[in-house]
Amino acid sequence: MIPIIKPVFGAEEEKTVMEIIRSGQITRGKWTLKFKEEFSNYIGASFCHPVCSGTAALYIALKALGINSKDDIVIVPSLSFMATIDAVILAGGTPVVVDVGEDYCIDPFQLEQAVEKYKPKVVIPVHLFGQPADMDKIKAICEPKGIYVLEDAAQAHGAEYKGKKAGNLGDISTFSFYASKNVAMGEGGAILTNSIAIDERISNWIEFGNHPALNLRITEFQAGIGYWQLKKLDEMNEKRRKIAQLYNEEFKDLPGLILPKEEEGRKHVYHIYALRHPDRDTIVEKLIEKGIGARIYYEYTLHQLRNAEHLDCSFGEKVTKEIFAIPVHPALKNDEVSYIIETVKNLVKNI
Repeated sequence: MIPIIKPVFGAEEEKTVMEIIRSGQITRGKWTLKFKEEFSNYIGASFCHPVCSGTAALYIALKALGINSKDDIVIVPSLSFMATIDAVILAGGTPVVVDVGEDYCIDPFQLEQAVEKYKPKVVIPVHLFGQPADMDKIKAICEPKGIYVLEDAAQAHGAEYKGKKAGNLGDISTFSFYASKNVAMGEGGAILTNSIAIDERISNWIEFGNHPALNLRITEFQAGIGYWQLKKLDEMNEKRRKIAQLYNEEFKDLPGLILPKEEEGRKHVYHIYALRHPDRDTIVEKLIEKGIGARIYYEYTLHQLRNAEHLDCSFGEKVTKEIFAIPVHPALKNDEVSYIIETVKNLVKNI
């Protein structure tokens, strides 16, 4: 089976893990500091807090922005992994779901409607599948009203919007370093901001002192692996982009198949190569039968999943019935890419 996602580790990660084992310093050591500094510099943010997961990062970011009660409204897009809405609920806030556009990111037109109706404290644009949301439009809606913009960049390591890194486009951002991500630690996350005030509030939640706090630290093993993953990120992302471009060229004339589109001014890093087809379930089933690890992302919209307040999310609902992914990870070999291309083409043409 060709896996849908496969992390790429090398001698550097292996050597570092063994070094950490021998040192006995398995938490709060030099690798945690090195990763924190490297990731902060890479994204271009002033402050970075590594934590144990992307979900924990979202939760702490929301608490740092003052989400505490049902009166605190947080707007999220219809299409995302469940952690985006769960973090809002866990923080004590009330999520409101708006639809996504053709880029699978939050629809600015609907966002404007929701902002007027619900008066949110926070908006969470998700840079879904590796492509940044339309941040200029989102910020133009939010900034005049004093609404915080929290980027969910869990799938967008190295993605760019008008030459600026995802994760350095709003007031605060969060990342995940789960095993499937473009920077893979196994587990892990990070919160980044350029605001001194927000940084202090993040610290109050995760640094023990004269206040209650949570232990959400990463280990030295995670940080050491993440450090080398980050060093390889641009190269690995370019491999993803080349495979995606090849797919786009080969699939462009297939009937009924909707391809991912890289929007103008945005750099897509293809954490997921997402396709759409009305006969999605049949295609996915047959791809798996033929040894290709196709998968559905996502079978639900967030308002359906958590029975949340929402605007008209009919496009997102349509997408969840058609969308699926094929492997695009940098561990793919040329013959595997060729096999995936020919198999998809044959299936779609004959369905």
